[in-house]
Amino acid sequence: MPSIMPSRRSLLAGAAGITGAALLSGCSDGGPPGAEPEIPLERRMRETAVRDSARLLERYDATSAAHPALAERLAPLRASVAAHAAALGPDPAVSPSPSRSRSSSPSPSASAAVSAPVSPAPGAEPVPAKPAEALTELADAERSLAEARTISLTGAPGELARMLASVAACGRVHAYLLTSTPPGAAS
Repeated sequence: MPSIMPSRRSLLAGAAGITGAALLSGCSDGGPPGAEPEIPLERRMRETAVRDSARLLERYDATSAAHPALAERLAPLRASVAAHAAALGPDPAVSPSPSRSRSSSPSPSASAAVSAPVSPAPGAEPVPAKPAEALTELADAERSLAEARTISLTGAPGELARMLASVAACGRVHAYLLTSTPPGAAS
C-alpha cells in the first residue's frame, strides 16, 4: 500500500503560503498601530458637498455685493443653497470618529455661519460688470456643481445619494431661474 505522506517540499511550500497570507492580512488592517483610521466615504463626500456649497454661497455674495439691484432676486436662491449646505453637513446619526479632535468636527455655529452672508474670499473670481453676465456666470456655477453632484451619485451611499440628487436638481432649477427673465421685468 502506497504511503500518503506529503513530501517535504510540499510542506515547505504550504508553510510559506500560510506565512505569506498571514503577513498580507496583517498589512491590510489600515496601517501601523496608532495611525489615524481612514475617514468614511460618506463623511468625506458630505464635507466636499458642504465646501462646494460654501464656495457657491461666496459667489452669490460677491454677485450681490457687485450688483445690489440683484440682491433681492438672488436672496431666495442663496437661502436655498445655504439650506443645502446645512442639510449636507455631517450626518447627526453618525458619531465623529474618536481619533478626531473636537476642534476638527463642525460646530453648531458652522452651519449657522453658512446661512449668514459672507464677504467674498480674497482671490475669488471677479464678478462681471454687467448684471446679465454676472447672472450667467452664477448660473454656470450652479450647473457645474449640479453636474459634479450628479456624477458623484454613483459612489454615494443610499440616503446621501438621494440628497445629492435632490440638491443637484435644485441647482439646475436655480440655473434656469438665474437666466430666465423674472416675472414683471421688461423684455
